Amino acid sequence: MQPNKPLVIAIMGPTASGKTELAIDIAKKINSNIHNVDSRQIYIDMDIGTAKPTATQQKQVQHFLIDLCLPSKPINLHDFQAIGRASMEKELQQQKVILLVGGSGLYLQALIGGLNPPSVPPQKFLRNQLDKIEKRERHNLLKCCDPIAAETIHIEDSIRVIRALEVFYATGKMFSKQKNLKPTPWKVLELGLNPGNLITRIQQRTKEMYKKGLIEETKDLIVKYGNDLKLLKTIGYSEARSMINNNINYEEALEITIKRTCQLAKRQKTWFRNKHNSKWLNDENPLSEALSSINKFLG
Repeated sequence: MQPNKPLVIAIMGPTASGKTELAIDIAKKINSNIHNVDSRQIYIDMDIGTAKPTATQQKQVQHFLIDLCLPSKPINLHDFQAIGRASMEKELQQQKVILLVGGSGLYLQALIGGLNPPSVPPQKFLRNQLDKIEKRERHNLLKCCDPIAAETIHIEDSIRVIRALEVFYATGKMFSKQKNLKPTPWKVLELGLNPGNLITRIQQRTKEMYKKGLIEETKDLIVKYGNDLKLLKTIGYSEARSMINNNINYEEALEITIKRTCQLAKRQKTWFRNKHNSKWLNDENPLSEALSSINKFLG
């Protein structure tokens, strides 16, 4: 280990596993800050449906990479990497340890895994054409031109399916072959959360989101950015929009959101176990175990 290198602690795990709360507790103990690595919390006005840290939580510990842009002007992985790394490097000049927190695997890899995503700018006309294609047909198209990307990008993840196709058509090269790995200039400690009661936690958090105003937040997004906003396909917002449009009722919206969130959590767990070398913390006292691991790592 190179003691002069700053330390980046990555708190990862499936959705609703308690990453935000644990990271805040750790940051308080070691006097550090938090960088968000959630692909939806980077958007302004998307708060309840993304489980964004509350104003109170953000006052307790300084958070970065939250509310970076408007939902109507989404950024790609390459843009996020550039913004995120610049922010991390600036903070690491002030202190030797920072925390990354999130469940978006590709975004984590872009910051700490050496991932070097392609810098293809958005192709508006192509995106509009791809968006008109039925999702299964679109995913089959990706299988034909980039089977490796098709294996890792879920059929429901329309934004990333379209991005992979966009990169292929713009460059003539497979998206999966362009994500080169480069070593990062920091020491990295990966800590994972995977509580045994995850399904119950997902159920409780989803119900809480709806009670706190997910429907109203979705209505506001529609008013501000239009009913066709692509980010409204995100889990929770999609079901809320269907309910607002009278396609499903409240109970159906809640049930579908819980089901889709559980499916997402399963995919996230598979990703983290395959792509990362994380120390998985126990359920009894994850904070104590995390602090012990950090102290050992720092020597």
